[in-house]
Amino acid sequence: MYEFDVYAIGNALVDREYHVDDALLAELGLHKGMMSLIDEPRRHQWLSLLEARYPCLKQACGGSAANSIVAVAALGGRSFYSCRVAQDALGDFYRQDLHAAGVSSNLKAARATGHTGTCLVLVSDDAERTMATHLGVTADLDSSDLVPEHLISSRWLYMEGYLASSPSALQALAQARRIAREHGTAIALTFSDPAMASHFRDPLRQMIDEGVDLLFCNEEEACLFTGESDLERALAALRPLARRIVVTRGAAGSLILDAQAQLHIPAVKVSAIDSNGAGDAYAGAFLYGLTQDWDVETCAQLASRVAARVVSQFGPRLALAEYAALLQA
Repeated sequence: MYEFDVYAIGNALVDREYHVDDALLAELGLHKGMMSLIDEPRRHQWLSLLEARYPCLKQACGGSAANSIVAVAALGGRSFYSCRVAQDALGDFYRQDLHAAGVSSNLKAARATGHTGTCLVLVSDDAERTMATHLGVTADLDSSDLVPEHLISSRWLYMEGYLASSPSALQALAQARRIAREHGTAIALTFSDPAMASHFRDPLRQMIDEGVDLLFCNEEEACLFTGESDLERALAALRPLARRIVVTRGAAGSLILDAQAQLHIPAVKVSAIDSNGAGDAYAGAFLYGLTQDWDVETCAQLASRVAARVVSQFGPRLALAEYAALLQA
């Protein structure tokens, strides 16, 4: 009997979301659609600028894998999150928000000194999200943040690609992969962001190691990681790395590839206003379906419905009751 359906490891970031114009992105020197890492002085400066010009639309416990694991829990799954926050007000908020979403974690009342990570999510009029991330103490996530007894009793280990920038996190992931393989826990990885696929290829390959059971990426990430400009060639290069590959393509839907077939799932048509978290929601819903022993087409259809609902509102997550409603759609 499994204790958890999905055990995830990822960054713990308090997301603060703003609706901005392209002029601000140019002013800050940000590349639209990408994640950029910033230091604490710049985070403070940019946060002050944003607060003076734009209302904060939403604040939530975030991080790529956190958004996915919340979706698993909200759909009815049992989920656990290994992460790191500081002994500060944002760390208190993160822990409370994560547990209120039904996710168990390694976070205790006593935590590290320093600053909890934050992510400034800037959404432009075309619904594209651009992120400026100050990692804070999450950059120091290491093996001490793992809870092996819970990983051993989980069906899936889910790894976040953003961790490729942290040497200590890469060591923790190597340990987690080893534990998972020894105890029959399936392994999934998400590339998380085009910036990671482009600038952290070697660490991502370390995370893939001898291969994963499931790889999530979008079309741009697939091409950047493989160095191919054509999606079909990119997929051919990715096939040896994973037993199953899920590629999200926005309005073009998604592709699921395994040794038997390549399946196309149409997108659910919606009016998109914010793409932030759509891929995370898709991955969480897909993983939930797998833990219920659904076929991959049914998993992908649910994932498409959840992702479509996420992009139709501001913020990377839905109200918890909305996930359950989408199970019935």
